[in-house]
Amino acid sequence: MSLRHLIPLVSHPPEDRPMPDTPVRPEPAPRGRLLVLEPMSSGLTLLGTARELGLETLVFSHDAADRVVPETARADVDRLVVVDTNDSAALAEAAAREHARSPLSGVVSGSEFYTDAAARIAHRLGLPGLPLDTAEAVRDKTRMRAILEKAGLRIPRYAPVDGADELDAAAAQVGFPCVLKPAAGSGSIQVSRVEDHAQLRAAYRAIAEDAQYVFDQPEDGRALLEEYLDGPEYSVEGYVHRGAVVVVSVTRKLLGAEPYFVELGHVVQADLAPDVRAGVVAYTADAITALGITLGLFHAEVRITADGPVLIEVGARLAGDRIAELIHLATGVSLRHIAVAAHAGLDREPAEAVGRPVARYAGIHFFTAPGLEVFQRAEGLAEVERHPRVTELRTYYQPGDAVPPARDLRCRLGHVIYTAESAEEEAELRAGFAAAVRFS
Repeated sequence: MSLRHLIPLVSHPPEDRPMPDTPVRPEPAPRGRLLVLEPMSSGLTLLGTARELGLETLVFSHDAADRVVPETARADVDRLVVVDTNDSAALAEAAAREHARSPLSGVVSGSEFYTDAAARIAHRLGLPGLPLDTAEAVRDKTRMRAILEKAGLRIPRYAPVDGADELDAAAAQVGFPCVLKPAAGSGSIQVSRVEDHAQLRAAYRAIAEDAQYVFDQPEDGRALLEEYLDGPEYSVEGYVHRGAVVVVSVTRKLLGAEPYFVELGHVVQADLAPDVRAGVVAYTADAITALGITLGLFHAEVRITADGPVLIEVGARLAGDRIAELIHLATGVSLRHIAVAAHAGLDREPAEAVGRPVARYAGIHFFTAPGLEVFQRAEGLAEVERHPRVTELRTYYQPGDAVPPARDLRCRLGHVIYTAESAEEEAELRAGFAAAVRFS
């Protein structure tokens, strides 16, 4: 599968591509050297942040197919090393070689898919990083469930599925309706609600036979069947500093029509009653502690059910979908600075990454065009871009590109980021922008 249209989210002028293994600067920056594994989407913002903090940026990337450092980000790359980032042995060898050449201060994953690889390199080189068991658990939803269950936290009923012959037993354990998802997936790809055995078999077949890969990582057929949670969905963003779990934002999530779970927008902050928010924060902190996340950021997804908050999953990374930018606009907190400082071992207090918010609310709306099969043009973008509340506008497709069906994030055609001073204004702006832009 191709996710390249989701990558160009930084707006620096392009430069000529540096030659692989050729340093742009001959000497490391005074404050240290940060290795970033396969920066993509929100992970690209870590590059400029590292430079702002006085760090030399070293990037490991396959730099081909779906794993490419976009031209717009290369101005913030001091040294690019081309290596197969899906090859653990090659990664370890390249990291050891670079560390011997000029010591690294830290290593951080530039995407969800390399969290565990970053932790292994950090552990091997004696750098700040997540515990290995934790890094593996946040990449494997079944292991994550088992750890939280053992800790006594409320979680959905679940059953691992390693083959089609296990589906009936899993369904008997979980019950219908339920949700089937890849055990190590991301972006709601191949995640769907199923109502009966026929739908369950079809959904599992789609996972097991999927010929489209996420960053060249084929699905291995392992899936997780879990209880369908009835209630609104939120994400919880924060960080861990000196053993303390700090929640920065509870973010409202806007989802498309089921049986799929396409994220169509986010709003910071979510308007929750104080007691409900306190419950979400406390529950999330318990989950982060149980999973052993001791360093850096977390991005947790929860649903608030009749029995209280229930965790869907946790990522030990910067949130995607430009959520970190929304948080910066609405709270003044720069999570990307906190992430880089933590993984580079910089002696900085998180409070140093806090500035003045721009507005009380910040939102992102993703444009979609249900039924559109081939993208040709977008109308109304100039009108939206001129709006004084708009801070960022992007489109992802080029004329003639095929548009995937509305099953996951790949169906999104672009986005707009905007600010507001009230929940009512935010809702009005979202509706207005959605109506103003038309795709054909």
